[in-house]
Amino acid sequence: MTLLTPGFLWLLVPLLLLLWSGARKPVTSVHLIVLMLIVLALSRPVQEEALQEASIEAKDIIIALDVSYSMKASDIAPTRYEFAKETITALLQQNPGDNIMLIAFTTNPLLLSPPTTDHALIQVALQSLNPEFIMTKGTSLEKLFKKLAAMKTGNKNLILMTDGGEEDSLDKLSTLVQNADISLTILALGTTQGTTIQNKDGSLLKDQEDNLVISRVNPILSSLASSVSGTYITPSTTAQATADKLHDALQRHEDQAQNVEKLQRYYQELYQIPLSLALLLFFMVHTRAVKYLLPLFVFFGLQAEASLLDSYHLNRAYKSYQSADLNETKSRLKQIKVPSLQSRILLANTYYRQHAFKKAIQTYKSIRSTSPRIKQQLYYNIANAYAMMESYDKAKVYYTKALQLGEDADAEHNLYLVALLSDKKSAELGIAHPKSQDSSSSKSESQEEQEEKETRSEDEPSSGSGGGGESQAEKEKEKSKLLSDDSKEEHPLGSKVYELINEGYIREKQPW
Repeated sequence: MTLLTPGFLWLLVPLLLLLWSGARKPVTSVHLIVLMLIVLALSRPVQEEALQEASIEAKDIIIALDVSYSMKASDIAPTRYEFAKETITALLQQNPGDNIMLIAFTTNPLLLSPPTTDHALIQVALQSLNPEFIMTKGTSLEKLFKKLAAMKTGNKNLILMTDGGEEDSLDKLSTLVQNADISLTILALGTTQGTTIQNKDGSLLKDQEDNLVISRVNPILSSLASSVSGTYITPSTTAQATADKLHDALQRHEDQAQNVEKLQRYYQELYQIPLSLALLLFFMVHTRAVKYLLPLFVFFGLQAEASLLDSYHLNRAYKSYQSADLNETKSRLKQIKVPSLQSRILLANTYYRQHAFKKAIQTYKSIRSTSPRIKQQLYYNIANAYAMMESYDKAKVYYTKALQLGEDADAEHNLYLVALLSDKKSAELGIAHPKSQDSSSSKSESQEEQEEKETRSEDEPSSGSGGGGESQAEKEKEKSKLLSDDSKEEHPLGSKVYELINEGYIREKQPW
């Protein structure tokens, strides 16, 4: 057994002194014992259980970092390489629950960190890599993609951080990406104007013919992303803003999230034992009906424990939601025994923030409430989700439902916006009344009628409690989306690591 908040035990000192001083009245002594039991309950005694495997929903992400010589260029401050490292650090903080692998590559790729949800290990590997020990100067995307194709891990979300080197075979690279089953996101590090590269001694790098080497971002990167339906991203002014772009790109692959096993430690709360004893002693002194109260305490104690645990998990879910740890939010919500209105809305909001719009819509539609304010908020959120899926006709229906329940400036503005977007899409398609742009557009008429019946049933009175819904700040954030379409100890890597990276550097030809 252990105590989670042992600081409360200091309150026992004055109580023990009063008890030891010899209180003559038995009633006073019982009261002191009751207070001591309450202090013990506040210290939160728990039974520490063994580590257990917990299944969490996580995406498999591979970060491939170019560590070739050209990454020393300073057209992206402070250098391309340092900017990429800062971006990775920020990205790890935004995806705390995902399974991430780190690969460094030049002419040869090397696995620095295997897939793990322990991102501290990735940080150690990242910080311990010293580019000064890397002799190879070239960049081989072909060898990187071949290595990834050899990994039999299903679909891979690849974040490629590179300036592109001198690769020139677009067809070959596109074929390799498709064969490797890669969802590609490219962070193109470099400018089209390019810049010189400074050597360690301060001189400028020159080629074999004594000409200055000008390193530019390779335009093949943009073509590669387009050819494989990937995402092409250029650096923002800060690493954090760039990580935000990458995070948004990853959220588009929410449907590819898989269940991975992760060891977690669980505790069995024991605070109810001293608390129940305190209540029992108190009523033994002040009532004669103790024999009737004892079974009553047992029954209500069990109910209170379940309710308190649900409240605890909901509170933790809200905190993790605010810190953008959405996997932890869903994990906490799954531990709630009796789902409440608040927990259901929070789950739907979590799906929305993860861009899992279909799941969000299903969850919003499953919520029942007689409160017009809550129903209006649910309709507004459903409309936003449909708008993000470009199902503008359905979005208009739910914005209208929201406005029928009361005035809402945001809903009115978004209704006007999706109406324009719907007309624009109609003009592009060359039809007068396009159907919804999501997968449900292929449904038969009978299926559509059934869906409308289910939608109409939401307007019927049903049980539920007040409260919940997204805050005004979140509404503003969603509205803007619609409008804008502690240092760690370094552990040096072994010489064998650099030997693998530098393998074949003598045979490099035109590495720039």
